[in-house]
Amino acid sequence: MGWWQISTDALAGSRFVISPLAETTATLFALERGAPAHPGEREWFEAHGPAYRARLAADPRAAELVRAARGNGWNADFLTPTPGAGPAPVPEGDGTAEFTRELERIRETPPESVRADLAVAQGRPVPDRLTRHDPAGRVADLVEWVWTETVLPYWPARRRICEADVVARTRQLTLGGWASALEAMRPRMRWLGEGRLQINTRDYPPREVGDARLVFVPVTPRSGWVCWEERPPYRYGLVYPCTGPAVAPDGAAEPGALGRLLGTHRARVLLLLGTPKSTTQVVGLTGMALGSVGRHLKVLLDARLVVRQRAGRSVLYCRTAAGDGLVAAQSEE
Repeated sequence: MGWWQISTDALAGSRFVISPLAETTATLFALERGAPAHPGEREWFEAHGPAYRARLAADPRAAELVRAARGNGWNADFLTPTPGAGPAPVPEGDGTAEFTRELERIRETPPESVRADLAVAQGRPVPDRLTRHDPAGRVADLVEWVWTETVLPYWPARRRICEADVVARTRQLTLGGWASALEAMRPRMRWLGEGRLQINTRDYPPREVGDARLVFVPVTPRSGWVCWEERPPYRYGLVYPCTGPAVAPDGAAEPGALGRLLGTHRARVLLLLGTPKSTTQVVGLTGMALGSVGRHLKVLLDARLVVRQRAGRSVLYCRTAAGDGLVAAQSEE
């Protein structure tokens, strides 16, 4: 199995990072998949999938580079730099400045490094023609297109989804410790004890994280990977998909039959509360007015479908077992 040996200091100094580039790379992987991963992604995929295919047709070399970089179970390192370099991003704004800063790490990769990374991802040398004429710049241009056309219009809502996930993970860490928080991040990842974190079940040699900076990076597409920097400042990153119900790009969960039972807006609130969220986060994710969200939460509280609890200075709402049962029943339609 692939696992990391993590020191106490690295774990204590770890932090969550929201990365526009990681979100865009995960979106690129979703577009490469060629089909929506869940119902909440269908409308977005139908809106942007054809344009993405047209963009690849206009630059076949970029298409070939990206598919080579996806590899066979291993992403080319230059495509997935570890988030968290440089100063912390400013929390406000549309994310473009932070994305551009992060993208430069891809764009500046020398051709020989691209060639070496692709060979590792493919498990064999790649043709010389693939890495001629600024391959990193060509890939960066495609990633920038994905950001501008398919992520940026939805970034405020996507960022709020990531922020809500961080709140939920932090609460889980407080209540259940690192073993509980880490095991729920990704399939096949679990805490083995004695500082060992199983990353996956592949036959990779263990890695000594030591005192490197460790960052956890949520993304909204159903995608994830690990990455690291082996030169100062040493960093290890774990990119993981946000939890919770299927969420459309505008932040609206798909209510389905539950909407006919409870009403569309109230069902949407209930679906979002699979992980704890504040009233403000629900407002941000749904686009509803604060008063409307408050009224829906009051009805759900009175029906004992959700509970309210305090986490630090925040009041968070999450589903009860009865609420989970209603949502589970819908998923079995």
